[in-house]
Amino acid sequence: MYNAAVITVSDKGSLGQREDLSGKEIIKILEEAKIYTISEYIIIPDERDIISKNLKEIADEKKADIIFTTGGTGFSKRDVTPEATKDILEKETPGISEAIRTYSMTITPRAMLSRAISGIRKDTLIINLPGSPKAVRESLEYILPSLSHGLNILLGREAECGQK
Repeated sequence: MYNAAVITVSDKGSLGQREDLSGKEIIKILEEAKIYTISEYIIIPDERDIISKNLKEIADEKKADIIFTTGGTGFSKRDVTPEATKDILEKETPGISEAIRTYSMTITPRAMLSRAISGIRKDTLIINLPGSPKAVRESLEYILPSLSHGLNILLGREAECGQK
Protein backbone atom coordinates (compact mmCIF):
# COMPACT_ATOMS: atom_id res chain seq x y z
CA MET A 1 0.00 0.00 0.00
CA TYR A 2 1.05 3.56 -0.70
CA ASN A 3 0.03 6.62 1.28
CA ALA A 4 -1.31 9.16 -1.25
CA ALA A 5 -2.30 12.80 -0.97
CA VAL A 6 -4.37 14.82 -3.42
CA ILE A 7 -4.13 18.59 -3.76
CA THR A 8 -6.52 20.48 -6.00
CA VAL A 9 -5.24 23.92 -6.96
CA SER A 10 -8.21 26.14 -7.77
CA ASP A 11 -9.14 29.64 -6.68
CA LYS A 12 -12.88 29.03 -7.18
CA GLY A 13 -12.69 25.54 -5.68
CA SER A 14 -10.94 26.81 -2.56
CA LEU A 15 -13.73 29.37 -2.09
CA GLY A 16 -16.48 26.77 -2.55
CA GLN A 17 -17.61 28.40 -5.81
CA ARG A 18 -16.84 25.34 -7.96
CA GLU A 19 -17.09 21.64 -7.23
CA ASP A 20 -13.75 19.86 -7.43
CA LEU A 21 -14.33 17.10 -9.97
CA SER A 22 -10.67 16.50 -10.81
CA GLY A 23 -9.46 15.86 -7.26
CA LYS A 24 -12.41 13.52 -6.72
CA GLU A 25 -11.51 11.72 -9.95
CA ILE A 26 -7.95 11.16 -8.72
CA ILE A 27 -9.28 9.72 -5.45
CA LYS A 28 -11.72 7.46 -7.29
CA ILE A 29 -9.01 6.09 -9.58
CA LEU A 30 -6.55 5.53 -6.73
CA GLU A 31 -9.20 3.73 -4.69
CA GLU A 32 -10.03 1.55 -7.71
CA ALA A 33 -6.33 0.60 -7.96
CA LYS A 34 -6.57 -0.83 -4.41
CA ILE A 35 -2.92 -0.10 -3.55
CA TYR A 36 -3.33 3.51 -2.41
CA THR A 37 -4.67 4.90 0.83
CA ILE A 38 -5.80 8.52 0.62
CA SER A 39 -4.32 10.28 3.64
CA GLU A 40 -4.92 13.87 2.63
CA TYR A 41 -7.23 15.74 0.28
CA ILE A 42 -7.23 19.52 0.17
CA ILE A 43 -8.35 22.30 -2.15
CA ILE A 44 -6.15 25.39 -2.13
CA PRO A 45 -5.96 28.64 -4.13
CA ASP A 46 -3.57 29.30 -7.00
CA GLU A 47 -0.96 30.92 -4.76
CA ARG A 48 2.65 29.83 -5.20
CA ASP A 49 3.57 30.12 -1.50
CA ILE A 50 0.46 28.24 -0.36
CA ILE A 51 1.04 25.44 -2.87
CA SER A 52 4.71 25.08 -1.89
CA LYS A 53 3.92 25.18 1.82
CA ASN A 54 1.32 22.43 1.53
CA LEU A 55 3.49 20.21 -0.68
CA LYS A 56 6.38 20.58 1.75
CA GLU A 57 4.22 19.89 4.82
CA ILE A 58 2.61 16.80 3.32
CA ALA A 59 5.97 15.42 2.14
CA ASP A 60 8.02 16.28 5.22
CA GLU A 61 5.61 16.00 8.13
CA LYS A 62 2.71 13.85 6.97
CA LYS A 63 5.04 11.53 5.07
CA ALA A 64 2.91 10.86 1.99
CA ASP A 65 4.55 8.42 -0.41
CA ILE A 66 3.01 10.22 -3.37
CA ILE A 67 1.26 13.54 -3.90
CA PHE A 68 -0.90 14.24 -6.93
CA THR A 69 -1.78 17.83 -7.73
CA THR A 70 -4.46 18.83 -10.19
CA GLY A 71 -4.86 22.27 -11.72
CA GLY A 72 -2.65 25.27 -12.26
CA THR A 73 -0.49 23.83 -15.05
CA GLY A 74 -1.68 25.92 -17.99
CA PHE A 75 -0.90 29.33 -19.43
CA SER A 76 -3.06 31.53 -17.20
CA LYS A 77 -1.23 34.13 -15.13
CA ARG A 78 -2.64 32.39 -12.01
CA ASP A 79 -1.30 28.95 -13.07
CA VAL A 80 1.77 28.50 -10.84
CA THR A 81 1.61 24.85 -9.73
CA PRO A 82 4.77 23.79 -11.62
CA GLU A 83 6.76 26.71 -10.21
CA ALA A 84 5.52 26.04 -6.67
CA THR A 85 6.38 22.36 -7.07
CA LYS A 86 9.84 23.15 -8.43
CA ASP A 87 10.45 25.38 -5.39
CA ILE A 88 10.43 22.39 -3.03
CA LEU A 89 11.75 19.49 -5.16
CA GLU A 90 15.10 17.87 -4.50
CA LYS A 91 15.11 15.88 -7.77
CA GLU A 92 13.03 16.22 -10.91
CA THR A 93 11.54 13.17 -12.63
CA PRO A 94 10.91 14.55 -16.11
CA GLY A 95 10.10 11.17 -17.65
CA ILE A 96 6.76 10.99 -15.82
CA SER A 97 5.56 14.37 -17.07
CA GLU A 98 6.97 13.73 -20.54
CA ALA A 99 5.12 10.40 -20.68
CA ILE A 100 1.85 12.05 -19.68
CA ARG A 101 2.26 14.77 -22.30
CA THR A 102 3.32 12.34 -25.03
CA TYR A 103 0.39 10.02 -24.37
CA SER A 104 -2.05 12.92 -24.03
CA MET A 105 -0.94 14.35 -27.37
CA THR A 106 -2.27 11.18 -29.03
CA ILE A 107 -5.68 12.32 -27.72
CA THR A 108 -5.42 16.09 -28.21
CA PRO A 109 -2.63 18.31 -29.59
CA ARG A 110 -3.44 20.81 -26.84
CA ALA A 111 -1.61 18.53 -24.39
CA MET A 112 1.59 20.21 -25.58
CA LEU A 113 0.45 23.29 -23.65
CA SER A 114 0.78 21.55 -20.28
CA ARG A 115 3.57 22.86 -18.08
CA ALA A 116 3.16 20.07 -15.48
CA ILE A 117 6.26 18.66 -13.79
CA SER A 118 7.05 15.86 -11.40
CA GLY A 119 9.80 15.10 -8.92
CA ILE A 120 10.96 13.86 -5.56
CA ARG A 121 11.19 15.53 -2.18
CA LYS A 122 12.75 13.26 0.44
CA ASP A 123 10.70 10.03 0.23
CA THR A 124 7.75 11.56 -1.63
CA LEU A 125 7.00 11.50 -5.34
CA ILE A 126 5.05 14.58 -6.49
CA ILE A 127 3.17 14.60 -9.80
CA ASN A 128 1.34 17.56 -11.33
CA LEU A 129 -1.73 16.43 -13.26
CA PRO A 130 -3.98 18.44 -15.58
CA GLY A 131 -7.05 20.24 -14.28
CA SER A 132 -9.84 18.43 -16.13
CA PRO A 133 -11.37 15.16 -14.87
CA LYS A 134 -11.06 13.58 -18.34
CA ALA A 135 -7.36 14.46 -18.62
CA VAL A 136 -6.75 13.29 -15.04
CA ARG A 137 -8.28 9.89 -15.83
CA GLU A 138 -6.33 9.51 -19.09
CA SER A 139 -3.07 10.49 -17.40
CA LEU A 140 -3.46 8.20 -14.41
CA GLU A 141 -4.59 5.22 -16.46
CA TYR A 142 -1.39 5.62 -18.47
CA ILE A 143 1.15 6.13 -15.65
CA LEU A 144 -0.22 4.16 -12.68
CA PRO A 145 0.95 0.73 -13.90
CA SER A 146 4.59 1.93 -13.84
CA LEU A 147 4.54 4.04 -10.68
CA SER A 148 4.69 1.21 -8.13
CA HIS A 149 8.11 0.15 -9.42
CA GLY A 150 9.52 3.65 -8.91
CA LEU A 151 7.79 4.07 -5.55
CA ASN A 152 9.22 0.77 -4.31
CA ILE A 153 12.73 1.92 -5.19
CA LEU A 154 12.17 5.36 -3.63
CA LEU A 155 10.80 3.81 -0.43
CA GLY A 156 13.53 1.18 -0.15
CA ARG A 157 11.25 -1.70 -1.01
CA GLU A 158 13.49 -3.10 -3.75
CA ALA A 159 12.51 -6.70 -2.93
CA GLU A 160 8.95 -5.86 -3.98
CA CYS A 161 10.10 -4.81 -7.44
CA GLY A 162 12.47 -7.69 -8.08
CA GLN A 163 15.73 -5.85 -7.34
CA LYS A 164 18.43 -6.67 -4.84
